[in-house]
Amino acid sequence: MNGLRAFVVCLVIACAAVVSPAAAVTPEAAVTPSWSALPVPPATPPVTVSDLAARGPGEAWATGYEQAADELRPMLYRWDGTAWSRDTTFPGSTEPGWLGKVQFVGAEVWILHNRAGEGEILRRPAGGWSSVPLPQTLWTYQDFTAVPGAAWVVGEDGTGLKVLRYDGSRWTAQAVPEGVLYLMGIAARTADDAWAWADTDSGTAVLRWDGTAWRDAKVPLPPDSNVHTLLIEPAGRVTIGGSQYTDGVARTYLMTFNGHAWRTTYPPLGDTYTEGMVRGPDGALWLPVRSDRAFRSKYARVDGPRTTFSYGPERTNAIDVKPRALARAGAALLSFGTVEVYGSKPNLMSERLGG
Repeated sequence: MNGLRAFVVCLVIACAAVVSPAAAVTPEAAVTPSWSALPVPPATPPVTVSDLAARGPGEAWATGYEQAADELRPMLYRWDGTAWSRDTTFPGSTEPGWLGKVQFVGAEVWILHNRAGEGEILRRPAGGWSSVPLPQTLWTYQDFTAVPGAAWVVGEDGTGLKVLRYDGSRWTAQAVPEGVLYLMGIAARTADDAWAWADTDSGTAVLRWDGTAWRDAKVPLPPDSNVHTLLIEPAGRVTIGGSQYTDGVARTYLMTFNGHAWRTTYPPLGDTYTEGMVRGPDGALWLPVRSDRAFRSKYARVDGPRTTFSYGPERTNAIDVKPRALARAGAALLSFGTVEVYGSKPNLMSERLGG
């Protein structure tokens, strides 16, 4: 009996020695993805990154603006699968202004361009860049989205909110439901299925274009919340990211629509701004988060109820590394943002996971 008891005790101790270390590992320590740094030709600092879009592993575009003399200048970079290079061949590349959202529309690249105060859409088919002017000048060009057969630009002018839709040949101004004060963002899946998030006289709301009119989508947003971003996938799945405020304290929420119902979760992301969120090649949601290490970027991976974190490579003498946008590039994830090295102003950085 004593021999059996000793055997059982030894077996328990052995099992504990195997299990305990794994149980003690934090979510951050358990993550093993390896991010690598990609060189980016510098711009004139300080720089601001607007957006990043990729079409497979061999093509991606990053947009933004730099501080040139006393004015802003548009900034465009291209990834060819091997290296980043700066593109200055688009119309207005040397004029004051900025580049906003970039999207792939069929075989073309489309970019929102503020060109010396005038709005236009840059288009790049195989033959080179061209531009589509907006039908009117806006005070604020808030957001842009494009799909085959349609594009939208939202903003404001002296008369208030403007929603401008392009059908490939002409622009039309669209009406929104009564009580909508401001459209903060827009995204589309098809020419007849677009979504926008708005500030209304009763709080934040989500609108939907069904090919005929913009209507309140009746999304059950959390009380006292706002919306940062909205992802629409080809199959129709919609993911909303935003912040909910309780007693003045913000916490990040995610809502997913499967075509029938909405599901709300609160991953452990603090008050992370979710605008840079994308669906990764592994099916999980990825987004940049505020790093607790000044010399390394930090990313969150949200896969159902499980949230894990990973860090980018160490950057010598860096005091602030800020990934701004993520994009799926085939089996890899691309990141584009800024890095501030001690003694200098923020300039460009890029990182890649996998590939």
